[in-house]
Amino acid sequence: MPDTTPKPKRELPRREQPRREQIHEVASRLFSERGYHATSMRELAGELGMQGGSLYAHISGKEDLLVQIVNRASQQFDEALLSLRDVNLPADEKLREAMHRHILVVADNMDSATVFFHEWKHLSPEAYTRVTGWRDSIDHFYRDLVTEGMRTGLFRPDLDVKMAALLILSTVNWTYTWFHPQGTLTPRDVADGFADMLLSGLRAR
Repeated sequence: MPDTTPKPKRELPRREQPRREQIHEVASRLFSERGYHATSMRELAGELGMQGGSLYAHISGKEDLLVQIVNRASQQFDEALLSLRDVNLPADEKLREAMHRHILVVADNMDSATVFFHEWKHLSPEAYTRVTGWRDSIDHFYRDLVTEGMRTGLFRPDLDVKMAALLILSTVNWTYTWFHPQGTLTPRDVADGFADMLLSGLRAR
């Protein structure tokens, strides 16, 4: 049977926000829901209650918006994760906290996270290169955590560091496809559940 549940109405951008922030918020939502290529500047202007040409007083174009969304998302992940490098915690506890912070960024920014992980492939070559550079830095962050755990005897000495880091990244990054911020699970619940399963395979016997 078709789903007849009434769909919640989308809130209009908050008027107290600066105009540029309103544009960023609505663009994140539309790119997330419809995709970057399927969203026109006219549709974006209509959602904002603006004339199409008025948008260009705030941005240079649609790709400029995509670059801004992707750059802001990467900065949020950097601020959440990279500060953990100098935290005095065992590698297993640090990994658990990293997964929580990673998932929390996704949960608090579902639209922009969806754009970041799904629409970044539409960036121009220069911006695309910056995103792949970011992905490499986060990959190395998780590889370093695994290596630290192996060095301190917490993790198995025979681990494939690259594969372990890819498994962790795939687990936390993919939450944007299914996590519901209004659901019964919190980001901490999800992170702890994933960490328990992953650490059972990583820890030394």
